Amino acid sequence: MSEQRGGGGCGPMDRRQVLRMIAGGGGLLLVGCYPRGKGPEAAEHYWGYAVDTTRCIGCCACMRACRAENDVPRGSYRTWVERYRIAADGEVSVDVALDDDHVFAPVSTPSVKALFVPKLCNHCEKSVCSQVCPVGATYRTADGVVLVDHKHCVGCGYCVQACPYGTRFINPVDHTADKCTLCYHRITRGLQPACVQACPKQARIFGDLKDPRSSINTILRQRRYRLLRPDLGTHPKCYYIGLDREVV
Repeated sequence: MSEQRGGGGCGPMDRRQVLRMIAGGGGLLLVGCYPRGKGPEAAEHYWGYAVDTTRCIGCCACMRACRAENDVPRGSYRTWVERYRIAADGEVSVDVALDDDHVFAPVSTPSVKALFVPKLCNHCEKSVCSQVCPVGATYRTADGVVLVDHKHCVGCGYCVQACPYGTRFINPVDHTADKCTLCYHRITRGLQPACVQACPKQARIFGDLKDPRSSINTILRQRRYRLLRPDLGTHPKCYYIGLDREVV
């Protein structure tokens, strides 16, 4: 991770064609195109996301709100919160509140430092998931949100394996790829994502990167932030405020 200072449409293939190609060991099509031939310069907004780890208290209200808003199946997660505990000898342990109520289990071992780190899709500008999708079902909108077209997704799982942040899963109900959409159905109506609205400490920040007066641009100018795995060249748009070096 690096620390920084703030300052096409692709025609989908026929489902049977894809399944034959996968079964026969055929190569993948590198698509990764914008829908309807539009690039980010054509959009009025360009959405981004930030997480202030100094504010997160691990209440997991965001996880519960996401599950309720997006009807996420039990056992699957569009967002989650990791708890990092650093012992006196420097050993780092990580756990996640994945029970039905999303509550962290109590711990008895002492630690010299602990922090909570929410994770979600990074909505990368150069998303690997869209590049490996053989049918163009994964795409990035003109306003910068990576989405899945469930009508064309064949559930091959290539995107799930390719995502370097582990944020995708195959939905056990409709058997298509699923992930965080930044609550696209909400933000296109002027609302905040459900997780942002639910956070009691304002640890999650969403906004328009094109607007210099937006809350996200304001905090990125004022605070130091880091990105997850910038070495991969995916250009993630999820910015982490106050992130410790132990976090990966």
